[in-house]
Amino acid sequence: MDKQFPVHGAGLGYRRSLMGSLAEHPPSQVNFYEVAPENWIGLGGAMGKQFRAFTEQHDFVCHGLSLSIGSPAPLDVDFVKRVGKFLKQHDIKLYSEHLSYCGDEGHLYDLLPIPFTEDAVKHVVERIQRVQDIIGERIAMENVSYYAAPGQEMSEIEFVNTVLEQADCLLHLDVNNIYVNSINHRYNAEEFLNAMPGDRMAYIHIAGHYDEAEDLIVDTHGSDVIDPVWDLLEKTYERFGVIPTLLERDFNIPPMNELLGEVDKIAELQQKWTQLNDERTVANIG
Repeated sequence: MDKQFPVHGAGLGYRRSLMGSLAEHPPSQVNFYEVAPENWIGLGGAMGKQFRAFTEQHDFVCHGLSLSIGSPAPLDVDFVKRVGKFLKQHDIKLYSEHLSYCGDEGHLYDLLPIPFTEDAVKHVVERIQRVQDIIGERIAMENVSYYAAPGQEMSEIEFVNTVLEQADCLLHLDVNNIYVNSINHRYNAEEFLNAMPGDRMAYIHIAGHYDEAEDLIVDTHGSDVIDPVWDLLEKTYERFGVIPTLLERDFNIPPMNELLGEVDKIAELQQKWTQLNDERTVANIG
């Protein structure tokens, strides 16, 4: 395991539809897996045993869906404690969540944008710190895709960086979300990427999306990764070094060989940029 990262190499989202094939033939090119804890907490029976057996053999991270860190409703402390227990039970290497919210007193099953305001920063920072205190470790927050910015007082990058710094949490970088937002909100994706804190990056998501219109992209995780997003991943490796990267695919899941083809591409780019960055380091020393 790389010292500065909780996991290493190329990863794949672990889905119930993939359980059988992954258990029978665990792909050697997948170095770590990711699950949403909400989908697995309390799971028993044969499926629960199969999942436990797999987590005992492979590195896992968790990417949550319902922490609702920006919600006006009180933090669900009981839920956070259940997540903490799950992390320990399965030796999960990192817990990450979305920098968004998904409801007030009820769950909306969607990720809503947090207003980019000073008040929202204070609110979110306090909640992140409390979650970290409860589970006893730092968590990572993901930069999210969003389609409206209500009550905006600061830029997206200012909001994200301020939250990360004041909460002293890690960053779960989603390069597809940077690309999606750059199209929808008309900013330069590479400039946004370069302004992010490399020292807080824990791991990366890469995914596909849906082109609703020429100037509107929907973050779906239901299609292949496109070339501009691969290019942005390469720019990330060039700017910050090679970081563990996971392919996120939630539906329209292709046959395993096609899915692993994109994992292979992550690994190829990681190998390429490890070598290039090493050569640059040697040249700078010389």
